[in-house]
Amino acid sequence: MHYFVTGATGFIGKRLVARLLQRKGAVVHFLIRRESAGKVAALREHWGVGPTRAVPVYGDLTQKRLGVSADDVKALKGQIDHFFHLAAVYDLSADEESQVAVNIDGTRHTLDFAKAIGAGHFHHVSSIAAAGLYEGVFREDMFEEAENVDHPYFMTKHESEKLVRAENKLPWTVYRPAMVVGDSETGEMDKIDGPYYFFKLIQRMRQILPPWMPSVGLEGGRINLVPVDFVVKALDHIAHGKRSGGECFHLVDPVGYRVGDVLDIFSKAAHAPKMNLFVNAALLGFIPRSVKKGLLALAPVRRVRDAVMKDLGLPEDILTFVNYPTRFDCRHTTAALKGSDIACPNLKDYAWRVWDYWERHLDPDLHRDRSLKGTVAGKVVLVTGGSSGIGLAAAHKFAEAGAITVICGRDQDKLDEACKEAKQKGYSFIAYPADIADMADCDRFVQLLIDNHGGVDFLINNAGRSIRRAIEGSYDRFHDFERTMQLNYFGCLRVTMGLLPGMVGKRKGHVVNISSIGVLTNAPRFSAYVASKAALDAWTRCASSEFADQGITFTTINMPLVRTPMIAPTKIYNNVPTLSPEEAADMIAQACIDKPVRIATRLGITGQVLHALVPRIAQIVMNTSFRMFPDSAAAKGEKGAKPQLSPEAIAMQQMMRGIHF
Repeated sequence: MHYFVTGATGFIGKRLVARLLQRKGAVVHFLIRRESAGKVAALREHWGVGPTRAVPVYGDLTQKRLGVSADDVKALKGQIDHFFHLAAVYDLSADEESQVAVNIDGTRHTLDFAKAIGAGHFHHVSSIAAAGLYEGVFREDMFEEAENVDHPYFMTKHESEKLVRAENKLPWTVYRPAMVVGDSETGEMDKIDGPYYFFKLIQRMRQILPPWMPSVGLEGGRINLVPVDFVVKALDHIAHGKRSGGECFHLVDPVGYRVGDVLDIFSKAAHAPKMNLFVNAALLGFIPRSVKKGLLALAPVRRVRDAVMKDLGLPEDILTFVNYPTRFDCRHTTAALKGSDIACPNLKDYAWRVWDYWERHLDPDLHRDRSLKGTVAGKVVLVTGGSSGIGLAAAHKFAEAGAITVICGRDQDKLDEACKEAKQKGYSFIAYPADIADMADCDRFVQLLIDNHGGVDFLINNAGRSIRRAIEGSYDRFHDFERTMQLNYFGCLRVTMGLLPGMVGKRKGHVVNISSIGVLTNAPRFSAYVASKAALDAWTRCASSEFADQGITFTTINMPLVRTPMIAPTKIYNNVPTLSPEEAADMIAQACIDKPVRIATRLGITGQVLHALVPRIAQIVMNTSFRMFPDSAAAKGEKGAKPQLSPEAIAMQQMMRGIHF
């Protein structure tokens, strides 16, 4: 048996050829462009056959009679029993010109070629898209009834099938596969398409929310998915049955699911939150088209829409098809497959394989350089307060990754020691003494950076001062508030605003501000410190909005408690979980790589939500902890005194073990 296949290197075609070659004595001739001749050996190896059974025919789908040479046409004449036409554009986002060239003109050229070589039977792999957006059940004997085929993908699929039906002089069979997803046994897929577009959204939900938390999903029309192995098996089986021609088969899931059900099935496969409440996308249909068009004419609305779609990897037209109205009857296919062991598996049984393959091989984030070296190598990175603690740990990471790492601090001896330590590890710091709490010294330091380095690419505002003291112990210590504000807010702003013009000039730059979990939880005894960091957070939110279109990005890290000299005077912290400086530095590195708006712990986010939703309860919780944990000996001005904790405080420490403050 001799076969000719177009699209043999595609997702379905490659597998169909492999199945055809399993037939005894089968020879497959496959169309391939001349410039792809180097792929032939790998294809034969994949199929496990030699040159006599997998024969390349060089040509081009967009040329008349596929651009196949006269000698090849002569050699093939009368030799082909079954001609499979699979080559097509299967992409909703492809431009109309390319879809017409391949799907319509390519089919016309293929029909002419098949006629020229006298193929025995022409098998056209169409798509359920040929039905357009038909309202109701579309049967296998329907074609002209297709509705709403304005979209280029639907239009070209409909018109190409029309050519087969109207202009073909050979016996023909049409197959309309549903939306093809990965192999039901392996999950293997070659591109992101259909439901895969929503996988990034599901993944983000899993990252943010625990799997037991109910979530809101999107409801819409019905979506029909079939695994590629079912499509290939059904194609092979039906094509070799006794057919007179002129038939159409729907290779679809006879069950079918609504959009919300599909999203929920894949959410379960991903161990993401279950979707318990669905918002019906049909509600959007009540909004007049003129209103929607008017809204998208507004720049802010359009930019938000584009940013969300880009972030989630969703094509522009995807929401058009959420309310897909068509269902597909497949009784003819079911009858043709009767007696075989071929049936479409249940999506619930193989969704986890599809998800697993996507996350391991197709997730767009896998192909991004997520290394710190790829982000900062050769770039100028300034870490304020970089001579000790979090700053020093972060500086080591940046220098090791190949950044031009600049650190500053007030203590020259500490700076020298840091540089010595870096040299011993095989890299170097550039250290400058600077007092960030002194506005004049900030200006001098910024000018020095501009003169010596042309500004900076990454600014890590780490220098800070923390004071843990109750307000009632600060009545005569107003300078506590002044000095924390001077360094944590004014000094940070002075350096940032001095370096921002240079970033704007280059239209790129990233600022990381080290804030505190206390800003989210409104931690008692930290009023001076939290107020200064809250001011910085507020300024950052304003600045990020102003510079969003100039290539400048900001990340606020609401840092939990870290084991640094800053917290040493508070002895009770010896009994609560804290991050190491290296772990805190990892958060800073991640902020530079991913450039998120905010990085915070779940405890911090929980505290922020409590204060937003039930502020009175949040106050009671924080007041209770305030009374449980007294001021440190240092805050009271006592030396050598050991902290005395109540049984309730000790119990709370045990209960919160492993949760980073």
